[in-house]
Amino acid sequence: QVQLVESGGGAVQAGGSLRLSCADSGRTSSSYPLGWFRQVPGKEREIVAAISANALSIYYTASVEGRFTISRDNAKNTVYLQMNSLKPEDTAVYYCAARSRESYRRFTYYTGTKDYDYWGQGTQVTVSS
Repeated sequence: QVQLVESGGGAVQAGGSLRLSCADSGRTSSSYPLGWFRQVPGKEREIVAAISANALSIYYTASVEGRFTISRDNAKNTVYLQMNSLKPEDTAVYYCAARSRESYRRFTYYTGTKDYDYWGQGTQVTVSS
């Protein structure tokens, strides 16, 4: 059973950095595609970055390209989101997600909320100007 727990959120000034971590305490997601999403009140949850099961395919939404880096350590069952040059518009609750379906698709990443089967509880990121 996948059990995702995010950490690393907090408050930071614009231009600063944070590193989010998402650990799977169930230790089953090392072969799953993973994603980071974010959500602000009143808006839909949106994709930030996604990574394939083999880490060879990666996606970033345009607004974070060049500033954020997604990575995974399968030995630790953990996915990371390194966020640099943070902007006030990055303020949101950040969620990690894992997809257990079609695990044979090792090179595929997924960008829709309905593509994922498991979610963490979220971690707040607040960027002040």
